[in-house]
Amino acid sequence: MRITELGIPGVFAVTPKRLDDDRGSFHEGFRTDVFERETGRAFEPRQINYSVSRRNTLRGIHSVTVPPGQAKFVTCVRGALRDFVVDLRIGSPTFGHSTSNVLDQDSGRSVYVPEGVGHGFLTLTDNACICYVLSSTYIPGTQIDINPLDPDLALPWGFTEPPLMSEKDAHALSLKDTLSTGRLAHWKDDS
Repeated sequence: MRITELGIPGVFAVTPKRLDDDRGSFHEGFRTDVFERETGRAFEPRQINYSVSRRNTLRGIHSVTVPPGQAKFVTCVRGALRDFVVDLRIGSPTFGHSTSNVLDQDSGRSVYVPEGVGHGFLTLTDNACICYVLSSTYIPGTQIDINPLDPDLALPWGFTEPPLMSEKDAHALSLKDTLSTGRLAHWKDDS
């Protein structure tokens, strides 16, 4: 697998080496030993979630308070989506900045999202399925939701008609208002 750091410290794209033949394909989706050797970050899965969405569904921007913190390894296992990661760590050199990738079932490409960083996506196909491998289990009351349409973030989602969104996401606070709650993590340069 090829691991590349994206425009936000600690955020990595992981692209597997696919083996294709007449039967189909095979690839390793994730190896903790390779990931830790290449990034210097340990990642121990504690929970795995799946989300299935219709085309033009917008989910996010979601994060978890630190503590407990929650890193994510995100893969699109069916269909395609435009994936966004937003740096929510106070004091980070890229605070408020984002990076985007298209994740799809054919490439097998994944994105690692470290603790304190937000994540969201827009589905580009019907029946798109995303898999989240998480470093911690769900703890009620620790979720942080940032409005994905926050004009200060100005994320280039690329939709041509209003996206399908949950009430929770549609009414989430802006990054500026969330910052004033004192719930965002502080930057710790552990690169």
